Amino acid sequence: MRKKLLLVVVVLLVSSMIVTPGLAVKYGGLDNGEHPYVGLIVFYYPDGSAAWRCSGTLISPRVVVTAAHCTEQNGKARIYFDEDVDTLQAQGIYPYHDSANSYTGKAYTSPWWQGALYLPNTGDVGVVVLNKAVTTVDTSNLPTLAPSGYLDQLATQRGLQDVSFTVVGYGLQSVKPIEIGQRVRMKAEVQLVSLKSDLTDGYNLQTTNDPGLGTGPGGTCFGDSGGPIFNAANQIVAVNSFVLNVNCSGASFGYRLDRSEVHDWVYSFVK
Repeated sequence: MRKKLLLVVVVLLVSSMIVTPGLAVKYGGLDNGEHPYVGLIVFYYPDGSAAWRCSGTLISPRVVVTAAHCTEQNGKARIYFDEDVDTLQAQGIYPYHDSANSYTGKAYTSPWWQGALYLPNTGDVGVVVLNKAVTTVDTSNLPTLAPSGYLDQLATQRGLQDVSFTVVGYGLQSVKPIEIGQRVRMKAEVQLVSLKSDLTDGYNLQTTNDPGLGTGPGGTCFGDSGGPIFNAANQIVAVNSFVLNVNCSGASFGYRLDRSEVHDWVYSFVK
């Protein structure tokens, strides 16, 4: 199965830049059942072959929120809520067959997505509507999207508040010195870096992305875009969207979900 790794886009900055989507958790630890509503999503080509994988979060019994560059084919998808998908692959289940904790559905891409990550408003949010309600995960207390303007309230007159977030996903845990890509649900802590810059500008959230930058040890890398960025109240403030280099170092960016138009679009599928 081909991972969705590199996507060259037009970036209207002074210097040329490659924005690289496809994120997973690195420098983190095993989730150990803390976020059972976060799953690994396989997206398929029209001929039925597996295209790429991403992460996503169940926000209602039949709706999963993820990234637009994952859903851009608006076709069939299958989400595995199993914490260790590597085991399913060894059994010949992943990526073409259902497990006891997986569900199929159809992908939908946001109206702001332009086929590539055009900054700053990439429109990088999508949903998967499942064919049937999830029954193997407790849906009585699912995450919600952070309230409109939530992240803006973290700004102060002197800059930004010292805020930590939790990222959750499946995929690569390391690029160098060796590539490590266990398909296991992991979590990590990251810190807020920027909300207002040429790369963010009110649409994206920039966070720390490797040890030594900021106070947290966590970050994201290739293999799993669309995973959630949670605040302390377990609300989704953004979905993992892109990084700036192939080593997954320095900074990571998520597409903000705490915006009224994003709320309206995502929750229209829940209604």
